Amino acid sequence: MQQQNLLVEYGARRVIITITAIFCALLEIVDTTIVNVALNDMRGNLGATLTEVGWVITAYAIGNVIIVPMTSWLSQQFGRRNYFAASIILFTVCSFLCGNATGLWELVFFRFIQGLGGGALLVTSQTIITESYPSEKRGMAQAIYGLGVIIGPTLGPPLGGYIVDHFSWPYIFYINIPIGVIATLLTLQFVRSPRFAEKKSLNEIDWPGIAFLAIAVGSLQYVLERGHEDDWFNSNRIIVLSITAVLGLYCFIWRELVAKNPIVELRVLKNGNLRIGTILSFILGFGLYGSTFIIPLYTQSTLGWTAQQSGALMIPAALTTAFMIPIIGQIVQKGVPQQYLVALGMLLFFGYSFWGYKILTPDTGADNFFWMLILRGFAMSMLFIPITTLSLSTLKGQQIGQGVSFTGMMRQLGGSFGVATITTFLSRQNMVYRNNLVSKLDANSFNVQQRVAALQHGFMAKGLLPDVALKDSYKALDFSVTKQAAVLSYMDVFLYLGIMFLVCVPFMLLVKGNKKQKVDLAEAMH
Repeated sequence: MQQQNLLVEYGARRVIITITAIFCALLEIVDTTIVNVALNDMRGNLGATLTEVGWVITAYAIGNVIIVPMTSWLSQQFGRRNYFAASIILFTVCSFLCGNATGLWELVFFRFIQGLGGGALLVTSQTIITESYPSEKRGMAQAIYGLGVIIGPTLGPPLGGYIVDHFSWPYIFYINIPIGVIATLLTLQFVRSPRFAEKKSLNEIDWPGIAFLAIAVGSLQYVLERGHEDDWFNSNRIIVLSITAVLGLYCFIWRELVAKNPIVELRVLKNGNLRIGTILSFILGFGLYGSTFIIPLYTQSTLGWTAQQSGALMIPAALTTAFMIPIIGQIVQKGVPQQYLVALGMLLFFGYSFWGYKILTPDTGADNFFWMLILRGFAMSMLFIPITTLSLSTLKGQQIGQGVSFTGMMRQLGGSFGVATITTFLSRQNMVYRNNLVSKLDANSFNVQQRVAALQHGFMAKGLLPDVALKDSYKALDFSVTKQAAVLSYMDVFLYLGIMFLVCVPFMLLVKGNKKQKVDLAEAMH
């Protein structure tokens, strides 16, 4: 195999390659969240129910998570430049087809194919950026890539809200087209491929492994994305797909351990650092996507903000992360143990979550979120780069590509688990708190009667008849109870999310560092 230092680029060429790769990574990540705020417009335009239109998100996520573990192998088969360019073309063409879709299931199909193209962009961008830098600057390369991964989910909602408010939903897909065309041309012109092992013939390709992987991961992703709406294990479909996911995973692991040319080299997980890194990547995904999901949901559903206002709230935290990530990259490069940085990042994330737990009310103002989210920005910057370098720093050669695929897949799955867990938890806690609050509202209580009478007089002052005003008073009281129950549920999410990160801190401090003081990032990426 070609030595990695032969792929190092300098001057304008490196700048062009870096910009191309980071834009492709951003395209992919932004596309996972930009659609969320356009679902209502899509539903009306395509004549679909809210449950049906949710498939626009689910299909993309399934395509994404199926392709990520296969990315390293596909790069070897077709050459990294060719595979990367083909993925950009597929993503760009499907963006056009998504915008032109005239029916819901047509859109869902093109989103799935777009997800297959998008998954490759994320992992391959990381590889290309890092290999383009000499070893002494690879901490900075990781930092540049980290900007896209951490900031991308935050940019989606405000950008999507702006486009939907000022144009129409197809334009959230059309904006990908000019960037995709330029990125394709730049990739073909400037990106180079390392030499890999000989390509496999069609007979040597691990077709059963591909099939088992698609079945296992696709079924699992469906269960996570749709389980809440299908009422989890009360749904026969969810039960069947859960069993399918377990059996598919078992068959996939068996196949990869016995196959001569496995599609995913599971033996690389014998590396202790990578095993720890995959677990940490899962937790990072859980916290990153979970917290990115919960804040806009709270501000829009409880505080009544618009999608654009909710998205704008996250911008200061994103800028904090953007400022801090290059600094953290330099700190890692100077040999500060990654496990200590991860532990500190988790401690800061706990602080952010506990802060959120303390300030949530039915009418929390935007100013109350500012410093809390700045703290989140610091926490995220201290998690991504140390976790990635800790995962990959003791791998060599083609193992690195497999390591990137594993950590990328676990981050995506962590996000899916996070959103699914939070959605189910919110729903159940809402019911519990609502029942508790209602049980304390005694119709014979003097305080309750006073409250209803005050509301009734208020409605009568607006011109309503006494009996209509009384009905509206009870409705207003019910709405107030529902809102209080929702706030208590959101508080619990923040608290438990923080506790999950806090519990991980002592375990991180027990992780052994590398024997080398400095991380050799020259071999920490492939």
